[in-house]
Amino acid sequence: MTYDPNYETVIGLEVHAQMLTRSKIFCGCPTTFGSEANGQICPVCAAFPGVLPVLNTELVRMAIKTGLAIRGTIRHHSEFARKNYFYPDLPAGYQISQFELPIIEGGELIIVAQDGVPKRIGMTRIHMEVDAGKSLHEGIQGASWVDLNRTGTPLLEIVSEPDLGTAQEAGDYLKKLRSILRYLQVCDGNMEEGSFRCDANVSVRKRGATRLGTRTELKNLNSIRNVMRAIEYEAERQIDALESGIPVVQETRLWDANQNVTRSMRGKEEAHDYRYFPEPDLPPLIISQQRIEAIREQLPELPDAKGQRFMSQLGLSEYDAGVLTASREMAMFFEETVRAGAQPKAAANWISVELLGRLNREGLDIEQSRVTPVHLGRLLVLIQNNEISGKMAKDVFDLMLASGTGPDQIVQERGLKQVSDSVAIGAIIDQVLAQNPQQVQQFRQGKTKVIGFLVGQVMKASQGQANPATVNALLQEKLSG
Repeated sequence: MTYDPNYETVIGLEVHAQMLTRSKIFCGCPTTFGSEANGQICPVCAAFPGVLPVLNTELVRMAIKTGLAIRGTIRHHSEFARKNYFYPDLPAGYQISQFELPIIEGGELIIVAQDGVPKRIGMTRIHMEVDAGKSLHEGIQGASWVDLNRTGTPLLEIVSEPDLGTAQEAGDYLKKLRSILRYLQVCDGNMEEGSFRCDANVSVRKRGATRLGTRTELKNLNSIRNVMRAIEYEAERQIDALESGIPVVQETRLWDANQNVTRSMRGKEEAHDYRYFPEPDLPPLIISQQRIEAIREQLPELPDAKGQRFMSQLGLSEYDAGVLTASREMAMFFEETVRAGAQPKAAANWISVELLGRLNREGLDIEQSRVTPVHLGRLLVLIQNNEISGKMAKDVFDLMLASGTGPDQIVQERGLKQVSDSVAIGAIIDQVLAQNPQQVQQFRQGKTKVIGFLVGQVMKASQGQANPATVNALLQEKLSG
């Protein structure tokens, strides 16, 4: 979509990332997705009178890891607060969150802008909070049902600065953030299951203006594609309103993915509307520098650093490094393939083209591949050692993908090993030359392109098993003799 060149869009994103703790934030109930409705609740997460919350220390560790990964400041002293609002799926009538003193302040995330130049996206804060339950409406006549299993699930709310200028930048930011969280193994990033949710704050202003326009908050964004589409629509809607002399109203709007429009939901609340006050049942959270440094030492190699290493040490292009570090699982697959003996560039090509192409057609993720990294590495070693040709390798690869069998077994069972013996290949060449005297004469009269035909005949006679390089060399020798 093309924006009006007289306006610029200002976008800030609020991401709610569900942490991969085994239990909820303030009780021991499990956080398993898809369990029977209301089967994972207790008096604490159901907010019975008189119960007391106990903070999940694993959530704190995950929050610190996330803050370090985005180069934020970890507060040594943070506090929880009660955020008061009333939804049928929020049994306490308030949400335990953090307000004035969040656990993480500041930070940054680097994306590549459309002009190819790295762009810094600032972070405002990251804070811990409890998730609400889920209201169910579909297929229910005249009522709604409430499932409280999700109530009490630990969340990190990750708030960006309004530094994003296009829907594409917003999409790139979300992909990068989700990738980092998955590298850290603190969130699975599954938007369909609601464990990585995004609200977008969108405003427009005249190009060159310094004052921000009136913003709207967009909700019900269950995929990165829908985030981008909703931002594009909302920016155009606001520009059209301003051009028509209609002021933009600060409000919360829902994205209708079926109609590709945003619809007004309610007036946008401000902080005072929630009546924040300190959570009386939880003491301040005190984090020592020693604890922060201990967690820092456990951080994995993150996507940007891994990509730089792939380029500097393994000789990959920036594009290949970007593809292979897009997910933790992809990077691990590549590195295991190289450890199995494959040359890095060949491994990168086969993973990004052959493997991903086939997996995409089947709708599978790389961790669901029936071809293991060790088997792919061994296949590439067979090519490197001239034991099979590149063409043979693709046929073997398809059989590997279908069966999960290793390449050595397939090559042996089907007799596909490449023939490099010059005596055996020479005998086949002699037979082909004897059967094609006209083409031999044409070559000797200067029509050298005919050698391609003769190579093809030799490969056909050898059932594709002759080493192409040896075939070419011997043919040239025999035809020139």
